[in-house]
Amino acid sequence: MNALLEVENLSKQFGGLRAVQALSFEVREGTILGLIGPNGAGKTTVFNLLNGVFAPDEGQVRFRGADITGLAPFRVARHGLARTNQIVQPFANMTVLENCVVGACFGRENLPLARAREAAREAVTLVGLEDRLDALASQLTIAGKKRLELARALAARPTLLLLDEVLAGLNPVEIERMIGIIRTIRDSGISILMIEHLMQAIMSLSDRIVVLNSGAKLAEGLPAEVAADPMVIGAYLGDPGFVDKLRES
Repeated sequence: MNALLEVENLSKQFGGLRAVQALSFEVREGTILGLIGPNGAGKTTVFNLLNGVFAPDEGQVRFRGADITGLAPFRVARHGLARTNQIVQPFANMTVLENCVVGACFGRENLPLARAREAAREAVTLVGLEDRLDALASQLTIAGKKRLELARALAARPTLLLLDEVLAGLNPVEIERMIGIIRTIRDSGISILMIEHLMQAIMSLSDRIVVLNSGAKLAEGLPAEVAADPMVIGAYLGDPGFVDKLRES
């Protein structure tokens, strides 16, 4: 499989805090790469470096062979990389459809309004919100807002989707539904890089796993390899149930 995203020696420092340290990894076409680590490991900072919210101090990000290091977020989106946010950020006073039209208009294909509405409807249907097209985003439940966040990113028609804890705050039924949606997205040909704290979910979804600790890569490999790595287990000892969660997955 070809590398879709290549990250090489990426580093970022905020004052005296080294948030990301010489990080290298790649996301291959048609796969799901899981990015895990303890709280404060630097996972969301990595996403912010990839989609242009922050510029790295050092290192390079290549997407489909093009250097996108430090590009503004709207330019990164034009290349075909979209993301969701850990804290959902819908346009509260716009409808579900209107939120997704925004994603489509500013996405990879730079769609005109009429075609953007078509792309938006497709994305809304994929995540199961077609019966709430005309509902205001502010009227949705937490689970609904999570799905809207995902639909807005999908409406941009990305080739790589960054998912930042899309399962957080959902109940078991909602989690199972979202896992099914993620698998459908991957099967449609969109590659995925995802951050998630639900170990069973990310271990079952991911083709490979990268583990961060204090901004540096601690381990990388197949889910089973990562689950058995003593350094990974040691990094998570603050969670008494973590080892059991890994074994169950």
